[in-house]
Amino acid sequence: MTFPQQRLRRFRRTPALRELVAETRLGIHDLVAPLFVRESVTEPVPIASLPGVVQHSRESLRREVSELAELGIRAVILFGVPEHKDAEGSGAWDPEGIVQLAIQDIRADVGNDFVVMADLCVDEYTSHGHCGVLDGQGSVDNDRTLELYARVAVAQANAGADVVAPSGMMDGQVAAIRSALDSVDATGVAILAYAAKYASGLYGPFRDAVDVEIADGGNRQGYQQDWRNSREAIAEIRADIDEGADAVMIKPALSYLDIISAASEIVDVPVAAYHVSGEYAMVHAAAERGWLDLDAVAREQITAIKRAGADMVVTYFARHLGEAFA
Repeated sequence: MTFPQQRLRRFRRTPALRELVAETRLGIHDLVAPLFVRESVTEPVPIASLPGVVQHSRESLRREVSELAELGIRAVILFGVPEHKDAEGSGAWDPEGIVQLAIQDIRADVGNDFVVMADLCVDEYTSHGHCGVLDGQGSVDNDRTLELYARVAVAQANAGADVVAPSGMMDGQVAAIRSALDSVDATGVAILAYAAKYASGLYGPFRDAVDVEIADGGNRQGYQQDWRNSREAIAEIRADIDEGADAVMIKPALSYLDIISAASEIVDVPVAAYHVSGEYAMVHAAAERGWLDLDAVAREQITAIKRAGADMVVTYFARHLGEAFA
């Protein structure tokens, strides 16, 4: 007896046939490697909750970028870990701040053959761990924070960033940043807006990586999105595009594939997704116990994000996948 499903199975018979009809292809150029650079260290510092990921020194960061380039990866996003923090996070816009110096290092090494993105926020630099300046009552002052973001954007652009990526979820952040960049003739610097960033429980290892602890047991639920909502995410994405975002980010990725898919259907700008620290760490933890094949799951998860509609994926698996593709 012949079944209609046999027609589908014929193209599953061999690896060559499966490759021929694959609908989604994950390539090296789809990946953005998130990298941490720490002030005042001379050697990389391992991050226990992110196996294989380190806080780089300036010199080790340069080596890492060079090695990523050799693998074919052409984009990184930088996060800074300063030695000193203050209430406003002034290290984020200091011309001698760690990320600004790291951008200059990379630009000197690779020129324009590499895309250098910079996370644009102040939480890594503030003594209280919030993504903006506080209002005296323990809440973030949105409008005063926009002034700080404008300073950060200009500092990152002056250092040589191709893309600034505001991640603080402040209302009006894209418009403020675009205006600041245009005012210094940095019109070629793109804005990748974290337009749908959820108040997720999956960020724990990242906070270890940037040495951030939110003061007084606080949280960011007042400005990051409620993970129960989807219409809200689409409204945020549209608002950021209206303000001038050149691309939009959904974060986290795997728990929000529906948002990635919806965004890819309605927007006319590139859609990025961040496979976050908790998503990465869970795979490593299970693989260390022999419960799953790390390589197979890494490929499956990142391909699923691409299949959902992401044009680019920020992932700690970038190097691992780059080595697998090589």
